[in-house]
Amino acid sequence: MTIYALKSRFQALLRPAVALLVRAGVRANHVTIFACLVSIAIGLALINAPHVWFAVVPVWMFLRMALNAIDGMMAREFAQKSALGGYLNELTDVLSDAVLYLPFAYVPPFDWRSVGAVIFLSTLTEMTGVVSVMIGASRRYDGPMGKSDRAFVFSLLAIVVAVTRVTLPPYTNVVMWAIAVLAAITVVNRIRNGLGEVK
Repeated sequence: MTIYALKSRFQALLRPAVALLVRAGVRANHVTIFACLVSIAIGLALINAPHVWFAVVPVWMFLRMALNAIDGMMAREFAQKSALGGYLNELTDVLSDAVLYLPFAYVPPFDWRSVGAVIFLSTLTEMTGVVSVMIGASRRYDGPMGKSDRAFVFSLLAIVVAVTRVTLPPYTNVVMWAIAVLAAITVVNRIRNGLGEVK
């Protein structure tokens, strides 16, 4: 089970906003690029920022999830699919994730090893999902630590960082390593299920 399973209900709520944006002349690629640029700006701004500013992360994660759903709906339902859009959709997601996770490496007890492992394995999960298409399977979104799941977990971590006025206890870094392990399991699940699909 993964949060991605709730996507269809979320899309239904966003459909009126999508139609409004299309009528205003907004294109799917515009939404994709906008979401990436804001993610980069927030991620870089949070490096060495006061911990209270991490409260913006859950808000942006939710808005970004909405924007990701919106650009996909615009592409599929309003004939805005393009080869460039395919590249942008995958590459900007990976870049946005990396830059939004990066500030946590500056928050003790998290460090470069644990956060770096999460960034690397998160990128690998998305690459694995795309490679599934190359072997004739569908784009894989299996969990337990897909993009939506990571957004949820990092939103919770950001809230903890924002409201904690003292240094987090050393064992908190175990959470980051747990995310990395679950991301590795996600890679295995996507490979296994992709192979099973083509059989």
